[in-house]
Amino acid sequence: MAARTRPDVNLPIAPNAPPVRAPATAATRYTPVPAGESSVPHDAAQKQIEQDKQERALEQAKLERERLSAERLRQVELMADAQREATRQEQLRQDAARAEQTAKIAAARIELERQEVARQEGLRREALQKERASQDEKAQQEATRQELVRAEETRLEAGRREAARETAAKQEAARQDTAKQDAARQAAARQEAARQEAVRQDVARQTAAKQEAARQDSAKQDAARQDQAKQDQAQRERAEQEAKRDERLRAIGKQLDAEAAQRDAASNRPSRSLLPGISSLRRGWLYGRANPNAELVQYAEAMSRKIEMNITIDTIRQTVKQAHVAPVVTVAIRADGSVEKVTFEVSSGVPAIDESIRNIVASQAPYGAFPPALTRLYDVIEIRRTWIFDTAIRLQ
Repeated sequence: MAARTRPDVNLPIAPNAPPVRAPATAATRYTPVPAGESSVPHDAAQKQIEQDKQERALEQAKLERERLSAERLRQVELMADAQREATRQEQLRQDAARAEQTAKIAAARIELERQEVARQEGLRREALQKERASQDEKAQQEATRQELVRAEETRLEAGRREAARETAAKQEAARQDTAKQDAARQAAARQEAARQEAVRQDVARQTAAKQEAARQDSAKQDAARQDQAKQDQAQRERAEQEAKRDERLRAIGKQLDAEAAQRDAASNRPSRSLLPGISSLRRGWLYGRANPNAELVQYAEAMSRKIEMNITIDTIRQTVKQAHVAPVVTVAIRADGSVEKVTFEVSSGVPAIDESIRNIVASQAPYGAFPPALTRLYDVIEIRRTWIFDTAIRLQ
């Protein structure tokens, strides 16, 4: 509030009061006139009294004027006080209005601050909700992706298992087909051998009385019969070897040793042996895939399929990882399906790979007896193939 100040008001100014004479005292007024004085002093006293009355009247008028002036001054002061009070009240009202306005502004500012805090809190909560929603969505996407990965792995595993079952079924069907073909060829060979035996026996009876050449021919026929008997024995041994696969290699080795011993014995005693020597064996060659003899081509294809379908690349995968060239191998097979020899026309350059090829060829023997058409022509067939090792074993 502003300090209280005296208002600027032009107050009335009273005129100057006339000079006042002191009134005569009673002693003066009633002083007896000495005897002998004239009445002139009495008149003078009367005048003095009149003059005193006038002076008193003037004094009263002056006092009245002073009173009125003081009254007017008091009223002016009261009016000034009222005006000052009104001014103070107006100032108080304005101060109260300003205080109220200030309070309203402060309240509005506080409300705005509260609303801003609430808005910021809402934004923070909304951001947190969005973050949680994003995290939940990411988690759901990750779970979905993992589920898809598991489903894909399951599908691939099922596909691999199905492929493995189909491959095993194909291999089993091929083995059964090969076994059936071998059995059919063996049956045909036995029938042909029986027929030939009957023919030989008939020829032997008819030529019993013929010359030494006929006896030699009969001796050859006897040798052939002995060879057929050995083939039958070898077939029985092969049947036993099929039942005991773990002993197959040892049995084949023993058989090859026995045959080598027989050849050595035959070469040392040519006059007493009925077996033909190696030089006298009828040999056929197939160095490619084309040959006028369809039976020879089919037999070579059957041999290649047996190796390709029964031997997987996994058995020699680590070995063939070594740097090597494609080996060219010639396999000589006898009429009974046994292996005479394995010759490397071109070595792989890695002894372990060459040895693995020898073991593979020996492990799949016998390869089935020659069909009758080949038996009449050959005792041994030499089949040459290039061995390729990539995703499988292939003979080209």
